[in-house]
Amino acid sequence: MTTAAQAAPLVVAEGLVKRFGELAAVDGINFSIAPGEVVGFLGPNGAGKTTTIRMLSCNSPRTGGRLDVFGLDVARHPREIKAQLGVVPQDNNYDPDLSVFENLLVYARYFGIPRRVARQRAGELLGFVHLSDKSAERVDELSGGMKRRLILARGLINTPRLLVLDEPTTGLDPQARRLIWERLRELRQRGVTIIITTHYMDEAEQICDRLLIIDNGRVIATGSPPALIAEHAGQEVLEVVPEGGASGALEAALGECRFQKLGDKFEVFASDCPEALGRIRKQARLTSYSVRRATLEDVFIRLTGRELRD
Repeated sequence: MTTAAQAAPLVVAEGLVKRFGELAAVDGINFSIAPGEVVGFLGPNGAGKTTTIRMLSCNSPRTGGRLDVFGLDVARHPREIKAQLGVVPQDNNYDPDLSVFENLLVYARYFGIPRRVARQRAGELLGFVHLSDKSAERVDELSGGMKRRLILARGLINTPRLLVLDEPTTGLDPQARRLIWERLRELRQRGVTIIITTHYMDEAEQICDRLLIIDNGRVIATGSPPALIAEHAGQEVLEVVPEGGASGALEAALGECRFQKLGDKFEVFASDCPEALGRIRKQARLTSYSVRRATLEDVFIRLTGRELRD
């Protein structure tokens, strides 16, 4: 049997560009996605994630470069690609005048799915996302988490080879988020390839095999969550707060250690945190200190900065 790593890529982007006037929203990115992978796109607002998703989903034409999905050019074969693609958009764009079940049946018509087959799939998918008891209700009567699960079910109605999710759990409570995570893990076990954009670092770390960190329209880092953490943040982070006026002495004590400053707190990325702490305490007076496990959020902040993006 051919493994995901050995199989031909399901998605290939080479020098992919998308311009809006003088603005390069996507600026020559390269990536490939193997069958069965769960790949996360991370980046600040305006980094180019959703624009890339829209081009990949055949909803926005590229300006330059190559973009193939299922071995097909997105510009030449959009109908063939969309037939095998499931999309969960940021917004819940359901039909509020129809019931939960009817929303799935109507969407199935876009794929030419026979009514009998559509009804069977709709019932199975509502069970899959734990909405069977809500099938006759109007969509507007559902909670936020239920609506997101309905959009996930709708994205699966055509039994897609590739599922694309754009911030699928934004605004949901922890229970609803974790239920969606469970469903995505189950889809992965079934061999569905998944692309997901998210602002939740724990979500990316929990469900993604590989991450692409995108900023200013370019891929600035890629790898598995553990590999990215090890490369850019190490195993542990030392957090220290110097006594007033001792910042200069602390920075001198840090030497070649990588660090970032947040208010009066320093986050130090050292290979040996106890040794670094001992050295610091010999040269600078501290108000407090602690050591914690390095996280994907540390990587994200180090690579993209702390300033807000609107």
